[in-house]
Amino acid sequence: MKITDVKIFLTCPGRNYVFIKVMTDVPGLYGVGEGTVSGSESIVAEAIRHMSHLLIGRDPQRIEDNWQLLYRQGYWRGGPIFAAAIAAFDFALWDIKGKIANMPVYQLLGGKARESVMCYTHAHGRDAIETEDHARSIMEQGFKVVRCQVGSHGAYGGDGMQGENPPVSPGTPPEQIYEPTRYLLSVPKLFAHLRDKLGMEIELFHDVHEQLQPIEAARLAKELEPYRLFFLEDPLMPEHRESWPLLRSASVTPLAIGEIFSSRWDCIPLFTNHWIDFIRTPPLHIGGITECRKMLNIAEPFNVRSAFHGAGDIGPVSQAASVAIGISISNFGVQEWCRYPDPVYDVISGIPEMKNGFLHVSEKPGLGIDIDEAAAEKYPYKRGFMPLIRRADGSMHVY
Repeated sequence: MKITDVKIFLTCPGRNYVFIKVMTDVPGLYGVGEGTVSGSESIVAEAIRHMSHLLIGRDPQRIEDNWQLLYRQGYWRGGPIFAAAIAAFDFALWDIKGKIANMPVYQLLGGKARESVMCYTHAHGRDAIETEDHARSIMEQGFKVVRCQVGSHGAYGGDGMQGENPPVSPGTPPEQIYEPTRYLLSVPKLFAHLRDKLGMEIELFHDVHEQLQPIEAARLAKELEPYRLFFLEDPLMPEHRESWPLLRSASVTPLAIGEIFSSRWDCIPLFTNHWIDFIRTPPLHIGGITECRKMLNIAEPFNVRSAFHGAGDIGPVSQAASVAIGISISNFGVQEWCRYPDPVYDVISGIPEMKNGFLHVSEKPGLGIDIDEAAAEKYPYKRGFMPLIRRADGSMHVY
């Protein structure tokens, strides 16, 4: 069996995604993959196009060998673009493997360790009361875990977002203005209100989204301790790795990070030093199912659970892979979930089904996902960028 072609679909059914089909010389046998990196979709698509020449003529069943080939071929290894490109191929090869075996991918990973995958989604509002109301509506849908944000600008950084500068040129985003003080003051008040109104049993947490300096993050984690957060998400930038001991020693609030990690080597010090409780790196951004399983195997003896990133920029092929892993590992924690724009359901079939706050894995062979090529072509790619953030003095900040 040989790979004969790689089809790339750079499409925008409500937002941009990068999907692929890896074709084989067996009639009707192909695998579906995804390489989306928000704001860099066209760059990943070109990386996939370039790397695809190395796979033509090779056996798609040799998943590990093909993964190592793609990882090592460039000499300059790693980074989110190459990780996502490798993930696209890896998803597709696992999809092919499952179709050959006539089994869903999760069965190839060891079978079910649970019946379904517990998810969380997002509650937000301009003030604590609006966030409470939104959280209640999510709880009524059956969700047991809710992420809670507050702020008049509806963005990460909450009330720290103080306005914006207009775009410098057409087609580029405005530059939002952020300062941390109002944000740091508002978040403990939000959770005091939510616990008073919603009780202590519902699992609630908050996404800092790397908006703070380490000492500020330590103070926030300490102030949130009475409100029993499920975890505090992305309290530090990945660049602040040496500051994790400061944050860990300040509080027993559980900590989560990894949304923008791109290899298991990013994670190892955080595991071995017991600095975090949840790892958020999704298979899409670490090189696919193959690499993600290795990361989680390392995490398990250090009592670190999964909490895969799963916002709208994680497309349905990647979501299917996340669910296949989540349902089959022992150290699963929770899965982020957002409903896709309606046109996505025209382009992709077999998207995992959400019921009462839990995702259910497909029993179809492979990942259970397929791409309608004609529908994908109806939604051409639209160039986009990630949000731009500056501090009040004009210096650049992170999103």
